[in-house]
This record gives sequence, structure tokens and C-alpha cells, in this order.
Amino acid sequence: MADKPNFVLVPEAEPEEPPPRPPTLLDHIRALLPFGTPQVPATAPVRPRLIFGFDATASREPAWATARTVTDALVNSLPGELDVALAVHGGSMLHTFTDFTSDAKTLRDRAAGIACIAGMTRLLPILSRALSNPGVRVVTYIGDVFEESPVRGRKLADAMGLKGIRLIVLHDTTDWNAKRDAEVFLDLARRTGGCVLPFDTNAPARLRQLLAAVAVYAVGGTEMLEARRNEMPGAVVLLEHLSGRR
Repeated sequence: MADKPNFVLVPEAEPEEPPPRPPTLLDHIRALLPFGTPQVPATAPVRPRLIFGFDATASREPAWATARTVTDALVNSLPGELDVALAVHGGSMLHTFTDFTSDAKTLRDRAAGIACIAGMTRLLPILSRALSNPGVRVVTYIGDVFEESPVRGRKLADAMGLKGIRLIVLHDTTDWNAKRDAEVFLDLARRTGGCVLPFDTNAPARLRQLLAAVAVYAVGGTEMLEARRNEMPGAVVLLEHLSGRR
């Protein structure tokens, strides 16, 4: 039996909205009814969802090597309460968008099968996918530079903010060129109600703490973070950045 692939190819372009259909006779009849017809809400995921995005271009190998060893922190902090999808771009395209899972081993195995590929950044397709997937509450992204349209980025960030989807960027400034894009990442994150956190490839334990705190935030918001701040060092850091005190 063939092994299941660790990733799937996804198109870079945003999905197009289907054209509106013309009203039918049934639509006209419903419009004449005194109270209309009850609307049945779409079925939402039972558990909240988080997208873990990563810039895996050629220069990012050291950072990716660190990050893929701690991906399980996202689901281990709240077992069975959060579903996580891995979204990775490289080769100038969003080449990986996994199924959502709450299984730590599955997440780590799929991360281990991804290699870095040279190319331009593709954060915006990840944001677009967040908007098209029901139940997503947080997008966590690890990257260093931004090489896409700031205008389109602001539009997507504003749309995420309206839907209550937070963008939390772990900004790697190891390369001095990354510092020029600090304001772009901060602007996009703040438009969603999120924040920018520092990323250090030499501190995997700190990264694990931050990802665990992000998972708690995705499930229970700032209230759950406050309740766990005495037991989670990452919760304190995340709360300070979300409040704008850092």
C-alpha cells in the first residue's frame, strides 16, 4: 500500500466566487410569505481551527529545521480541542496546505517531509485560504520578508479582522533585510487584531512556549490566556503583545 503523501499541491490563485444565479419561481414565492422561510445555518467545525503558515524558501532552512520540531506544541497544549493545518510556501507558490488535524504525530510527520525551495514569499494565499475555511480563528506565520502586494495584503487582513481571524506573525530578523518589513507585518497583524512576536532559531524551547500560548488563544481567547498565565510563560508574552504593551 502506497504511503500517503505528506503534502498536497494547491493553486496560488484565490478561489473565484461563482456568479449569482437568477431568481427562481420558488424564490419569488418565498418573498411573498409574511415571515419568509427559516434559514438553516451552515454546519461549522466542532473544534476551532488554526493555520500554521511558514516561509520555506531556500534561505529559511535553519528556521524551518527549528520550527518543524515543535509543531506538536500547537495541539499538545489542548489535546483534542484544536485542529491545525500546515500551510507552507516555497518556489514562489503555496505548495502545501494539509488537512486540519488534532494529531500531533500527523502534524510533525507532515512537517518533516517538507523541504525549503527557492522563490518569492507567498503569505497572501495563506490568508486567503484562512478566509475560505470555516472555523479558522488564528493564522500563525513564521517568516522574515514580505515580497507581495501591500494593498492586497491590507484588504485580506481587514477581511480577516471582520471575521475574527487573528494573524500572529513570528518575525525572524536574523537577516538584516528582514527588518525593513517589520512595519508591514505589524500593520497586517494589527488589522486583524493580532500581533508580531520575535522568532529566534536558537531558542526552540521559547518557540514551543509561544506556540502553546497561541493554541490556547485560538481556543479560548484572551480569557483563557489570562487564566493560564501563571502556568504558561508564553501566555504572558503573547498577552503583552496583543495588548500593545510590547
